[in-house]
Amino acid sequence: MTLSEKVAYLKGLAEGMELDTEKSKEGKLISVMIGMLEEMAMTIEDLEDSVDEVYEALDVVSDDLGDVEEFLFGEDDDWDEDDDDDDDCCCGGHGHCHHDDEEDFFHVAECPKCGSDIYIDASALEEGYIQCPDCEEKFGIDLDGCDDEDCGCGCGCGCETEEEEAGE
Repeated sequence: MTLSEKVAYLKGLAEGMELDTEKSKEGKLISVMIGMLEEMAMTIEDLEDSVDEVYEALDVVSDDLGDVEEFLFGEDDDWDEDDDDDDDCCCGGHGHCHHDDEEDFFHVAECPKCGSDIYIDASALEEGYIQCPDCEEKFGIDLDGCDDEDCGCGCGCGCETEEEEAGE
């Protein structure tokens, strides 16, 4: 039995008792209480319907997220950063550049404002700037490559700086 059905039952009992809702204080009180119970029951049922709709929408979003995860990471649920073979990468396997083929190439940079990792793909490189998704700071991307002529890397990834810091 739903809440509305229970309230309707109580309302029927009160009407069956033939309470005087106009003159009797008790009758007025019971009538007002039953009215409030009706409103509360309808509100609760509306909330239950809304929660059901939210759960259905959440299921759809969850399914969509699963599709996105499968697209991004493939079917291998045990993907690990160490499984990625970066030995042939332009940065020598230091973890700055990531690409399996030319279409999926992206570069990892650190936001100069908040320090978050930002993944830069080919379209961002073409635009020449990127916006941090965390702090929304916009900054330019150096497309000319490495500024340090002595590093021998030439890709501008900064790996030569990390090698020097690691050796200190």
